[in-house]
Amino acid sequence: MISKVVCIFALASVVAGQYGHGHGHGHAYSSQHISRHDGPAHVVSVHGHGDGHGHGHGHEGHHDYYAYPKYEFEYKVEDPHTGDHKTQHEHRDGDVVKGFYSLHEPDGSIRHVEYHGDKHTGFHADVKHETHHIVPKHHHY
Repeated sequence: MISKVVCIFALASVVAGQYGHGHGHGHAYSSQHISRHDGPAHVVSVHGHGDGHGHGHGHEGHHDYYAYPKYEFEYKVEDPHTGDHKTQHEHRDGDVVKGFYSLHEPDGSIRHVEYHGDKHTGFHADVKHETHHIVPKHHHY
């Protein structure tokens, strides 16, 4: 699912970059990288498969397959025409997910978020905002 989301962001950023091309605006830039390191699939016995009351309905001894989840991805979008500037990096190793993202807000500030999650402590995010003070330019007539 994450790879589909990353592909959609990549496609949208390419389309946005094509839209501004040739109109005197800066060129859009995007990049993405996905590395999957899933382990081989292992057979897992599924207990209680059936109606939730222990009745298997002919599915006794049902097996499913489980591959150890491990991946890493990152993407970046820089579009001076639309002002869309964002980046994200995330990696997962089993039940532990860690990552960060940043994006330029409409008010000119930049939001930086570092996050991590696992099945023992849940999801935690540290959000910081970086503001750039804009000094207005005075015009003398």
